[in-house]
Amino acid sequence: MATTLTDDDYARAAKALNVEVAAIKAVAEVESAGSGFLPDGRPTILYEAHVFHQHSKGAHAGAKDRKGVKLSNASWDRSLYGATGAHQHDRYEDARALNAEAANKACSWGMFQILGANHKACGFDTSQEFVDAMWTGGASAHLDAFVKFIQANKLDGALRAKNWAAFAKGYNGPAYAQNAYDKKMAAAYARWKTRGG
Repeated sequence: MATTLTDDDYARAAKALNVEVAAIKAVAEVESAGSGFLPDGRPTILYEAHVFHQHSKGAHAGAKDRKGVKLSNASWDRSLYGATGAHQHDRYEDARALNAEAANKACSWGMFQILGANHKACGFDTSQEFVDAMWTGGASAHLDAFVKFIQANKLDGALRAKNWAAFAKGYNGPAYAQNAYDKKMAAAYARWKTRGG
């Protein structure tokens, strides 16, 4: 299983979306620092307590992870994230023990950090099929899911035009500016463009 993308992979995706390779690389850089996997081979994830709350209908509102941090919260709260890397998998596994489906949907997965709740837009009937692909399909599966997600949500036009604000709003949600996703992607694109791809 290849955990990195080749130039051919990027070129294939760029052709499918009719966008520049540098634009796709910019998204990957901002979303996951360009790596969809941890050093131990697990996919990069980010656990979202408010999404778990939504998909479990608040049934586990009092639940906490192994470190005593809330697993379910009615609204987004940055303080609930904790450390990146392995810690996110600990939170995911703790949530999965309560409600596997909601836990799958509550994580952003892989190189392009696509929320599991968006599995259908990525071409998967179930969240588990999507998660399995993120674990075992390698970086190319992450890229394929990204291409389908972009097409399903009609974000290719914004990506093609390098309209980073419109793209970030569609990709990261209406609160994208809080994390300056548009500015980060614009800067990353400029760097990749000067490197020739």
